[in-house]
Parts: sequence; structure tokens; C-alpha cells
Amino acid sequence: MTHWSCMQDWNRRVLGRTGLLAGRLGMAASYGVPATAVERAFEGGVNYFYWGSMRKGAFADALRHLAPRRDKFILVLQSYSRVGGLVGWSMERALRTLHFDYADVLLLGLWNRAIPKRIFDAALAARERGLIRHVAISTHHRPLVPVLAANPDIGVVHLRYNAVHVGAEREIFPHLPADANRPGIVSFTATSWRQLLNPKKTPAGEKTPTAADCYRFVLTNPAVDVCLSGPANDEQTTAALRALQLGPMGPEELAWMRRVGLAIKKH
Repeated sequence: MTHWSCMQDWNRRVLGRTGLLAGRLGMAASYGVPATAVERAFEGGVNYFYWGSMRKGAFADALRHLAPRRDKFILVLQSYSRVGGLVGWSMERALRTLHFDYADVLLLGLWNRAIPKRIFDAALAARERGLIRHVAISTHHRPLVPVLAANPDIGVVHLRYNAVHVGAEREIFPHLPADANRPGIVSFTATSWRQLLNPKKTPAGEKTPTAADCYRFVLTNPAVDVCLSGPANDEQTTAALRALQLGPMGPEELAWMRRVGLAIKKH
């Protein structure tokens, strides 16, 4: 297991208390990215693979192709189940499809309130059985995150953060435990559902951000370990990877992104 002190840089980050070494850019399966693009992303430093609510076959093909390097990537499976008995079943079914023995992370999807004991116990039971290694929670309810972060059995939290929605900077990030005592933080909706990419929403006199700009804005915040991307094709994969090549944003770029995001939020 990698220790927190190792590789805290732009390209890789230890994912909080999980000890997993993650590429800063993650990739979700839901948007139809082809298998070849997933494999190219892996070679470019992406290793947090989220086979979530829409489990596309091409993404599964890519994961199977990468099976010989299974120890080099983080497999995330999601369950939206509100029935405890279905959590383990869902994991077994997904793993059979992929021909894998375990997932690194089980993501309990979209909980905006306290997670019922039956659901969390089912997740812990899946961990005891070796189906998963770590439990994650996704939420849109920012005040819940510090509560989740205090639970040592929660290894990762998925949350919304982008230049339009910056509330996490006030309500979440300052309240997280320090260093290795905190969960890994994974952000989603970096483009604010593509609002930030829309020239019609860009205020007069400002440049319209690219997808790479949106990912860089998120990843420049040191509280974020991984930013999820959702490419649909090779072109969008290239755009996402460009964020890793360009590195962190400087103060002027961050200020520009904030002006664009604030204008969209006020509109």
C-alpha cells in the first residue's frame, strides 16, 4: 500500500485513507467512450475507472483488455440500490460481467441524507467477502460531506465541484480531516453539465472555457484528488488528457474561470 507522503503531485495522488494511488483524472463509462480511447487514457495517466449507472459494453471491453495490469488501476462500481439485499448481488453481477474478482471501490450512489444502516451494513458485508476493498459515497448535499468524512469506513466521497458550483470551497474543503485521515475526494460535473463550454452562456469579453480548462480548474484545488471526466469519443478523450498535459492553473486563469462561472450561476 502506498503511503500518503508519496506522489502528492499534479499527475498522481494518494486517494486519502484508501492508500490507493490514483491518476488525477478519472473516467466514467456512461457516455459511450470507445474501448480504444479508454486504453489510451490509461496510458496517459488515467486509472480511476468508474463503471457506474450506465455500464457501457465498450468500457467493459477496455477493462477486460487491461486485466493483465489490474493492479495499476482503480475499478469503481456503483450501486443506487435502496434495498440492502441487492447491494452485494449488484456487485457480484458486475464482477461476473467484467471477469474480475473484486472492485477497489463500491460507490453508494446519490445519498443526500444519512445512509440507512441496512445499506451501509450491506456495503461492509461486501467488503468482508472480498468483493470490494473500499466504500465510497456520492452526494450533492454539501453539509453531509464532513459527517461522511469523519467515518473511517468511508474511503472516498464523490461530490460536485466546478467553476459554477464552488460552494464546496466554503462548506466542505476547510472541514475535512487532515492528510491521510480524510477520505479521498473525487469531483464530478466539472463542466457543469456543459454549461461552461457553451459560448452562449459565456459573458461578453470572456473566452469560453474548454473541457480541459474545466478539469484543470477543479484539479488545481488541492482538496480534490480526482476529477471525473465523461468523454463520449476519441476527440473528447484527447481534450480531457490535455488537462493533465497543461498542469495547474495560475491565478489569472482561475480568476477568469470564476468570472465565467459566476456569470452562469447568476443568469
